[in-house]
Amino acid sequence: MSSKRITNIAHRGASSYAPENTFSAFDLALDIGVNDIELDVHFTKDHHIVVIHDDTVNRTTNGIGYVSEMTLDQLKKLDAGSWFGKDFADQRISTLTEILDKYCGQLNFHIEIKARNVPGLASETCDMVKKYGIENDVVITSFWKEWVEETKSYSPEIKTGWLVPLGPGSQWNDRFVDEAIEAEFNQLCPRAELITPTLVNKIKNGGLEVRCHGVFDEDLMIKAVECGVDGMTINFPDKLRDYLSENGYLID
Repeated sequence: MSSKRITNIAHRGASSYAPENTFSAFDLALDIGVNDIELDVHFTKDHHIVVIHDDTVNRTTNGIGYVSEMTLDQLKKLDAGSWFGKDFADQRISTLTEILDKYCGQLNFHIEIKARNVPGLASETCDMVKKYGIENDVVITSFWKEWVEETKSYSPEIKTGWLVPLGPGSQWNDRFVDEAIEAEFNQLCPRAELITPTLVNKIKNGGLEVRCHGVFDEDLMIKAVECGVDGMTINFPDKLRDYLSENGYLID
């Protein structure tokens, strides 16, 4: 039996069972017994930080348009749950402040900086983290290296993770490891389908944690565990919880 620890991170909350990035998905993660959630942030037109994955509201609300071109008031009027199921019609887009107000002290936060043209979003997210005094409970991540670098430079006390490579179908390159080490990031976060025990060891030997993403099914979940990752974002954290428990792992 193993005593290894693996961090079980509810991806956009328990998003297999509730609309992603909403209170319902985060509440369910807590009910499942998960201590870590992943969420995504964007700026609104009037410079609020809101929790939503896409550049637009089209997929996850009853509205149409770019988040960056809408005010917080406009976004708050949208239904962010009915697309998932009629029982979630009361769900709304939340600000990062609302999420931290509700879950501070209960959860650790893995905050992904979204979009390419968002100067200042990483540093303002760091400001909010520091306002709440939760620097030790947060990891800032992004596919865009410049936002991870901005975080590292602006708030070196907050952990950072670089999501690589960019987009489904993109290929692995070992330069990601070298660049992450040079930048002094804390984590490198490869797509689950690309990882191998050799790659995991290479990343760890560079002093980095391995937190994978893109765990779309249970086979990839088991593969990631067996390859020796330190953690993963997953839409069905209950299944990872059960698998880890059954196989003698300690769960962070």
